[in-house]
Amino acid sequence: MSAPPRSRRSRLLADISPLRDHPDFRRLWFGNTVSDIGQQMTAMAVALQVYAITGSSFYVGLVGLCSLVPLIVFGLYGGAVADVVDRRRLGLVTASGALLLSVALAVVAIAHIRSVALLYAIVALQAVCFAMNSPARSSMIPRLLPPERLPAANALASLAGGVDQMAGPLLGGLSVGLWGYQAAYLIDVAAFTASLYAMWRLPAMLPGEVAAGGGETGAGAAGATGEAAAGAGGTGAGGAGKDAVRRRPSVMEGLRYLAARPNLRTTFVSDLAAMVLAQPRVLFPAVAGLWYGGDTRTVGLLAAAPAAGALLGGVFSGWLGRINRQGLAVLVAIASWGAAVAVFGLTRNLWLGLAFLALAGCADTVSMVFRNTMLQSAAPDDMRGRLQGVFLVVVVGGPRLGDFLAGSTADLFSPAAAVIGGGLACIAAITLIGALQRGFVTYDARHPVP
Repeated sequence: MSAPPRSRRSRLLADISPLRDHPDFRRLWFGNTVSDIGQQMTAMAVALQVYAITGSSFYVGLVGLCSLVPLIVFGLYGGAVADVVDRRRLGLVTASGALLLSVALAVVAIAHIRSVALLYAIVALQAVCFAMNSPARSSMIPRLLPPERLPAANALASLAGGVDQMAGPLLGGLSVGLWGYQAAYLIDVAAFTASLYAMWRLPAMLPGEVAAGGGETGAGAAGATGEAAAGAGGTGAGGAGKDAVRRRPSVMEGLRYLAARPNLRTTFVSDLAAMVLAQPRVLFPAVAGLWYGGDTRTVGLLAAAPAAGALLGGVFSGWLGRINRQGLAVLVAIASWGAAVAVFGLTRNLWLGLAFLALAGCADTVSMVFRNTMLQSAAPDDMRGRLQGVFLVVVVGGPRLGDFLAGSTADLFSPAAAVIGGGLACIAAITLIGALQRGFVTYDARHPVP
């Protein structure tokens, strides 16, 4: 049965049909949203607790380092594991582990144990659980939805992400202030139950199997899965269900597959151009005072502006499902990110600067929606976990490299040179990528080619 026609207004707003028509996806989206808010609360509470113990921003910064290394290492391995086991079971086990670690944080807070090393260890283990869980969760989505619903689903994920990033830290700081650190951790424990319930209701998800609801998409549905996987190591999707469970997880197999697929590879290269070359967030403390004469509240506004833009991009994402030239859309969105960052570097009016940062966040949402959709629809099912693992590493590691580059450039020259130069470098890099990867420019979602 075809969906009823949407009004002009509804075509502009986020398409909620994946939530309305697909109960499994609805439960998973809601559960992930609630649990992600809880995790953001925990991240804020840990940062506040470390600062209360040490009085040092340096030690607070080490919290991020403790999570970065496990995310990168286990993100790749977690993606490989997700391609050879039941993804539902992997999601349940790793989410349960993260829940128990939040319980451990609550116990540490209740017992008034003032050990930064213990907090670092728990944060690192949480990052391991997240790195193993995220590729499994993401690679479930194409099994729950038909291919034409994937852009809308990814836009809804971006919308939820914007809510998580804005509400989680706010609620975390509020709960710590009212009831102590243990309150934020215990709320996180309760929030995890929503994600666990959603995954518990899912059917088993062995890689390579076609979902009962017709959720297999793109290359797999077209019969290209067998050829694609054979080129990557001799694993066809047809009949891969039981065979996949007996295979050993191979990170290198996924990297070899990616190296031979220019369109999928370009989704990562283009995102790195944005996140490494034009990442201004590490400069916010400096520019808040130098450009706007502000204080820590100004830094908070600058940090929140891209998230607000991402949230608005998710709210008004109804038009994304009508775009078929998704590769070209990614390049335009990333060039828009670079342009917005460069213009932000030219502004000395706070509200105008916030507006351009919000535009950058909105452009990033558009890029993310189409890049993730291309990964989900063009890749065979038995490679999706590994590609989502690479996606996680790029999303986590790229901004950290961007922080280092922007900070170094600002020290050598000036914050303005770092921001403006980074934005212009992003535009130049994405233009070069488009010139060299013509297949990516002409990529058509109706005929996905990895």
